[in-house]
Amino acid sequence: MGLFKKKVNDFPTPYTVTAAAREGGMETKLSMLIMGWGNIMHKQAAKGLIYLAVEVLYLVFMITTGFHCIAMLPSLGSVEQQEVWNEALQIYEYTQGDNSVLILLYGVATIMLTLLMVWFWRETVKSAYKAECLDKEGRHVNTFMEDIKTLGHENAHRLLMTPSLVFIFGLTVLPLIFMICMAFTNYSKLDNHLVLFDWVGLDNFKALFDSGSILGSTFWSVLAWTLVWAFFATFTNYIFGMILAIVINRDGTRAKGFWRFCFVLSCAVPSFVSLLIMRTMLQPNGAVNVLLRNLGWIASDSSLPFFTDPTWARVTVIVINIWVGVPYTLLQLTGVLQNIPAELYEAARVDGANAVQIFFKITLPYMLFVTTPYLIATFTGNVNNFNIIYLLSGGDPVVDLASTAGSTDLLVTWLYKLTIDKQYYNIGAVIGILTFIILAVGALLTYRNSKSYKDEEGF
Repeated sequence: MGLFKKKVNDFPTPYTVTAAAREGGMETKLSMLIMGWGNIMHKQAAKGLIYLAVEVLYLVFMITTGFHCIAMLPSLGSVEQQEVWNEALQIYEYTQGDNSVLILLYGVATIMLTLLMVWFWRETVKSAYKAECLDKEGRHVNTFMEDIKTLGHENAHRLLMTPSLVFIFGLTVLPLIFMICMAFTNYSKLDNHLVLFDWVGLDNFKALFDSGSILGSTFWSVLAWTLVWAFFATFTNYIFGMILAIVINRDGTRAKGFWRFCFVLSCAVPSFVSLLIMRTMLQPNGAVNVLLRNLGWIASDSSLPFFTDPTWARVTVIVINIWVGVPYTLLQLTGVLQNIPAELYEAARVDGANAVQIFFKITLPYMLFVTTPYLIATFTGNVNNFNIIYLLSGGDPVVDLASTAGSTDLLVTWLYKLTIDKQYYNIGAVIGILTFIILAVGALLTYRNSKSYKDEEGF
């Protein structure tokens, strides 16, 4: 029994905030109010003073700026810019009013800083409790320099991850939350709400889902085309890339490296250059139409409507995407084909299977099993494929002049037009949120129901 107790007591003490509040001494409990006090009392003065300095800086910031930023969030400002006549100078002067964009940004940043401070507070309490436990047990308590040295060994992950997390929160999480908040405001050019705007709740979402309005009907048509485009752009590339990979990889094909080089050569040219060249060639007076007129295949006063007819434009962008995307799929599937065990093919041939049966029973299932995550990622990328649509067609042609989107606009290019061209930032934020939800839910459901997830040892 004594041996059992000894083994149990040998386990590390859980240095948690709950344990500190329940079992910690007065100096540790005071650390919950005066950060670093417990460390100062237990041979870690430098560390405790740093914790205390951080707390003081945070409190000074909150008193001077932070509380005001949070207090302004519910209203987003109310003072408009005023025009005042200056008698002395005989000119009009403008008094500065509230800027809702800055109020929202500073408010969100202050809340995030407060959440970060809560996490930092937890770490200081745990540190104080650990120092107290070690000191009372007569064990060594690290000095400040010893703590610094641990950053190169057992705490190296803290040293390496902290800068990355700071940049992620500052450059990714903060803008993302700011954009999400924007979706619940009337921040747009409409009614001059670009400087001073208000919270409107779910009104923007209701307007986007209202199929009876121009905005709502445009959203549903753009969403439908986006999904159609993503499906064809993904699977046409996959099918043609698979055919090329199989043909090149088969035993009877000579100079395999040469053929792969020919098809992959287009990858060496930046895609935006290729797309701009193709756009120029397919214009009404571009190289393709001029060549067809010279050959007499079309009338001298006509041209093929590659980007002027909605159906032609949609087919054109899908076909050009095949030319741009197939080389990458070829590379992916070549690696998969070369890793299929040869024993599977030999056993199938011994059993009398023909080429078609081998393809549908071995090759295709194996490729789909391995490349399902790749297909999901490619589909997601095609939903957000800004370059090929914007550089080729620019979203045109525009059939309905009252609409803000063209026939080939995807959600991402429509979002760009709404925010950059039309300055409807609130609607753009809503579209960004809905795009994320659609893609996240679709990707998770598809992957979790695939054999790649359910049966990892299937092959």
